[in-house]
Amino acid sequence: MLLYEQLADQLRTQIAQGALRAGERLPSIRQLASSHGVSAATAVQACLQLEREGIAQARPRSGYFVQAAATATPATRPSRRRAPGAVSNPMLQDVLDMLSRDDLLPLHSATLAPELLPQSGITAALSHCLRHAPLAALDYAPPQGHLALRRQITQRYAQLGASVSPDEIVITAGAMEAISLTLRTLTQPGDVVLVESPTYHGILQAIAALHLKVLEVPNLPERGIDVERLDQLLQKHQVRAAVLVPNFNNPLGSLTGDDAKRSLLASCARHGTIVIEDDIYGELAWSGQRPSPLRRLDRHGIVVTCSSFSKILPPGLRVGWIVGADWTDALVRAKYFSTVGGASLQQLALAHYLQRHDLERHLRRLRKALADNAQRLREGIARYWPAETRTCNPSGGLSLWLQLPQDIDTYATFEAALAEGIGTSPGTLFSSRGDYADCLRLSCGLPWSETLDRALLRLGKLAAKNRR
Repeated sequence: MLLYEQLADQLRTQIAQGALRAGERLPSIRQLASSHGVSAATAVQACLQLEREGIAQARPRSGYFVQAAATATPATRPSRRRAPGAVSNPMLQDVLDMLSRDDLLPLHSATLAPELLPQSGITAALSHCLRHAPLAALDYAPPQGHLALRRQITQRYAQLGASVSPDEIVITAGAMEAISLTLRTLTQPGDVVLVESPTYHGILQAIAALHLKVLEVPNLPERGIDVERLDQLLQKHQVRAAVLVPNFNNPLGSLTGDDAKRSLLASCARHGTIVIEDDIYGELAWSGQRPSPLRRLDRHGIVVTCSSFSKILPPGLRVGWIVGADWTDALVRAKYFSTVGGASLQQLALAHYLQRHDLERHLRRLRKALADNAQRLREGIARYWPAETRTCNPSGGLSLWLQLPQDIDTYATFEAALAEGIGTSPGTLFSSRGDYADCLRLSCGLPWSETLDRALLRLGKLAAKNRR
């Protein structure tokens, strides 16, 4: 056995015996070389061998860390709803109370911590607009939004190979206004809207507010939208619109592949169903390989894309947009009747920021940080939570979805965590009828810290304490 293999075997044994636990740092290359009487090159080879085996993970400028043991993926379950019906989940009303609290460690909120945001660049852009164009910055924005910002959004779509005109973009107050405005424009009370299960609770709240019926199609943890089931549902039911999150679904973080996207578009076109695409997480591919929005693959003219800057830039700016296709004029009228015009300052500042700053550089740093946060969360769960806990392994977005053992009262765990100042999102929030009672969603948007590590330890203890 070669020297590096012997060293790797010794480290492997320490990990198996628990002397080195998931998430803990291996001794440095210098320490390994000194304590084992080998060269630095041999120590490096040993660590590389453990990395190839998936036992260790290299982190830039930090060294090698013990990789969390692979956990089972949450079980996939078909939607319990067999026919369209009203949203009937009382938990959706309670979420506002949690969101209004500012005393929680926000593991419940799919937003970024301030330190992950380019605050100085945004502040400089806001100041520039107030100094150089105060009248425009403090006036109403046009109903469709400022042209300078619409052009910048168009350029980002062009980089993806999607043909989008500034004339078909409507600026909104975030992605939720974009989705709500699109639903209000394209549907009538009583229409059936297809959504994924599980899906973001804000989508369900918008559907309920507009008195629409909901039909659920399964989203599978590491495959995305169940396209075969979607086609079966469209054959059986008349569906006016489908609100889908194919790129890093919230809460699963799953990615629907391009072939599946093409299939679902063909199915929707065949059955006369409009697709409302929520692409708010598309920029957060941790690999850096930005997945295609449905708009890029649409050959049928059936996609309305909704998105926002809120997941990559300060969310308080509240700037989102709709790519309205043939429905743009109707959407602009609806926007005018609803809010007259948006806020100019944020739109002009974002246009200035996108012109003068390197957004891609920020995104590269952000994606790496989120990938690291998610990995450390999974390592912490492997260390501290009941052994049977299942976790998704997403490749992008801001969410980590967990399935707890069946004998644990997940809602009691959620309430106990709230009482101790830790926010989590119970799985029941992400279903029209309160399914997924054994699941939780955590946010990956917080940089790793001792506070976060202690919170995961406490959550694991609360979960174990709430066994039925």
